[in-house]
Amino acid sequence: MINFEKIEVVNRLGKEYVYETLLNYGVQYDHTWIYDKIHHEINQFCSSHSLQQVYIDVFDQIDEKMKDALQGDCTRYAPGIEIISVRVTKPTIPESIRRNFEQMEEERTKVLISIERQKVVEKEAETTKKMAISEAEKNANVSKILMEQKLMEKDSARRQEEIENQMYMAHEKSLADAAFYRVMREAEANKLKLTPQFLELKFIEAIADNTKIFFGEKVPNMVLDQRLLGNFLQRMSGEMAREVDSNEV
Repeated sequence: MINFEKIEVVNRLGKEYVYETLLNYGVQYDHTWIYDKIHHEINQFCSSHSLQQVYIDVFDQIDEKMKDALQGDCTRYAPGIEIISVRVTKPTIPESIRRNFEQMEEERTKVLISIERQKVVEKEAETTKKMAISEAEKNANVSKILMEQKLMEKDSARRQEEIENQMYMAHEKSLADAAFYRVMREAEANKLKLTPQFLELKFIEAIADNTKIFFGEKVPNMVLDQRLLGNFLQRMSGEMAREVDSNEV
């Protein structure tokens, strides 16, 4: 058995319904439609719910349910009565049952606290995980940027080396072309030198280099053998031709 010490009902009777309501139910109309009716509705509510529900689970809904139940009958049978509000106090239950409920509430509170703490831990773990993932992604992006930078530097150095090699090859080719052109011009000049006049000049210069001076009353006559002159000219011509061929090669 449980006991509701107080149930407060605030109601209002519309002035246009005063005569009809008092005529039908008298001055104590609220006893019929509120006081007696609220006891009936409370009994109906308690009979359809367990003690756990009445005392804890759905206790916060009793006020609205009582208000709706009273207003429904009043609207049907005494339309002038308006139920404004209903307030039901916490019921009184046996001490042993109350202690059990208190212990249950304590345990449920502990469970709720534990659940909330677990949610907090899971949230913190999730936040830590997201931070770790974000940090890893940031490091990966930084590494990628650094790698791309190194690759660009290496590619730039390679291109610069290629340009320097091309410049060096062009320079060496220019020097080789110049040397080849010089040799070719010298060879052409040497070919132009192979004239009888030039050979005769060389012969005279050779004789002049080998000239001997004789002192005395009678200077010996110089005898020139024509075969010696021919052999000399032929030898000089062959040496000049070989020099020209070697310059062309």
